[in-house]
Amino acid sequence: MTGTASRARSAFTHLLIILIAFVNLAPLLIVVSSSLRSPSNMTNPLNWFNEFTFESFRSAFNRMHFPTALLNSVILTGVSVIFVVLLAAMAAYPMARIRSKTSKFLYLFFLSGLVVPGQMVLIPIIQMIKDLGIPMNQYTPILMFITCSLPFSTFLYTGFIRSSVPEEMEEAAHLDGAGLFRRFWIIVFPLILPVTVSVVITQGVWIWNDYFFNMVFITKALESPIPVAMLGFLGDQQNPAQWNVLFAACILCVLPLLFAFLFLQKYFIGGLTVGSVKG
Repeated sequence: MTGTASRARSAFTHLLIILIAFVNLAPLLIVVSSSLRSPSNMTNPLNWFNEFTFESFRSAFNRMHFPTALLNSVILTGVSVIFVVLLAAMAAYPMARIRSKTSKFLYLFFLSGLVVPGQMVLIPIIQMIKDLGIPMNQYTPILMFITCSLPFSTFLYTGFIRSSVPEEMEEAAHLDGAGLFRRFWIIVFPLILPVTVSVVITQGVWIWNDYFFNMVFITKALESPIPVAMLGFLGDQQNPAQWNVLFAACILCVLPLLFAFLFLQKYFIGGLTVGSVKG
């Protein structure tokens, strides 16, 4: 009886897992199936893979000026992530090594940024940007991306340095005459590669997909990154949305991130878990 009950419980668990997996994968299957239809094929989206053509992809590629939008997204994401890595790593190093009330205060100060979303202070930030004479162009969102990414990135770096970078290596380099700047870049920074990749992925993904800041600061169509360039597919009352083309554009937007994650996933998992042990 016990063995029968155990097998029934196991079968029920597997059936539940399959059901949950299907519910989660169904929207993705609808997106992929619809993107492989022609733009005029508006049959039931649940009728999966009833057509196989790349017309929707070609239409999305041309209408959103994909090479230009991709270049804009790469520039915005790349520049923002580079500055986030440099600033967060340099800010986290003294907070992880110096044990004082000032260091603890600064650590809590950075953490407080996690509970204040950038959208709440957008209006005073725009006013400050205008008062400082900073031009409003395609590179202005970089300031917001860096500011909003620093709290979480600093939290990861601080925890990783405290838990996984031995101070003995720095002390040995100090005895050999290495200065603070050299110790950080030659000894510490190569050792924090796993959490650096985690910061690149976690912050790079949301910067790449961000729609709000790009929409607020960027006004020219040719300067728009991929998320803003996809606005043209939403349609209105007179021109309904072409869902097949929109789904194809979504896949084009996701593919660069998918390839990046495939190359960096082993660093991502290790850095994200170890970096938060002693945060």
